[in-house]
Amino acid sequence: MAKPAVLFGGPSPEHDVSIVTGLQAVHALGDVQAVYWSKTGDFWDVDAALEARDFADGVPRKSGRLRLVAGEGLLGKRRPLDLTAVVNCCHGGPGEDGTIQAAMDLAGLAYTGPSVAGAALGMDKLAFGHVVRGAGLPSLPRVQLSEHQAPFFEGPYIVKPRFGGSSIGIEVVGDVDTAQALLRTAPHLRAGAVVEPFRPAAEDLNVAVRSWPDLQLSAVEKPLRREGSGDILAYRDKYLGGEGMVSAPREFPDLPGEVADDITEMATEVARLTGLRGVARIDFLGAEGDLYVNEINTIPGSLARYLWVEPEVVFSRLLADLLDEAVQRPAFHYSAAGADGSALRSAATMAEKLG
Repeated sequence: MAKPAVLFGGPSPEHDVSIVTGLQAVHALGDVQAVYWSKTGDFWDVDAALEARDFADGVPRKSGRLRLVAGEGLLGKRRPLDLTAVVNCCHGGPGEDGTIQAAMDLAGLAYTGPSVAGAALGMDKLAFGHVVRGAGLPSLPRVQLSEHQAPFFEGPYIVKPRFGGSSIGIEVVGDVDTAQALLRTAPHLRAGAVVEPFRPAAEDLNVAVRSWPDLQLSAVEKPLRREGSGDILAYRDKYLGGEGMVSAPREFPDLPGEVADDITEMATEVARLTGLRGVARIDFLGAEGDLYVNEINTIPGSLARYLWVEPEVVFSRLLADLLDEAVQRPAFHYSAAGADGSALRSAATMAEKLG
């Protein structure tokens, strides 16, 4: 009998956090196929009753090797798994940049979360910033960091990996030379970096948005930094509390009506621009009375279940809706419409085409 699968892990700096998110989904769903994506890129059928600590040293014992095959899905011992859809709980890297989405499209697997295009746009901070500003939404200036050209705005600066998330590899620096030096030394910036003005007094405000059965926004959270944190909301603040984002410190502020309205309007427009699918978290910055769109996290930690307090959406309902959307609104459908052979029948010989 067909059942859903939960995919977690992946060759990403956010591998460990993805395991935590995935196991939350596995345990909430109950009768499910648990699929672990290892740091080396291999897929494994694992026991759905495992805990996070069972993955601390790599692939758990008694796991079965799986293969992701185009046109056939996930295969174990040469037989396809009978799956309804895959809940994608992979944060960062190929799990959130469109790579695994494209692979599952080719394999014929229905899956939750962003499409290839939506995932790629959400992961690319430079492209996302251009799209947001092109739509007329307020956003701090953000440019590609280059060793040969200084930003057009003054420091201090916040330097971020162009492709990445969860505050990994983010640095605050005071001058251009220090920012440019990071390109030569920081491992998370090898694929490129972006730089934007650092606003020390800026506050983070986040809202979750889900697309099924209708577009819906969660309560707005203000994440809090743990004691001893630095200038920005760090990876430690978000994930090192025991349950991923669920246990991160936060408050749900009573926002002025106009601020709440602006967040609703901007988040709805970002959802439209990115073709939002599944559940995502949209992050804003509030600074000196202004509100800016910052980033979108297309596969948020713990699937942003901790934000659905008003309106209340229990985790089992959130997962059920994600799976329902995956089946009823597939991320992509390939079509060869228009390729009717006319161009082939009218074509000259290859020798003639080559001159």
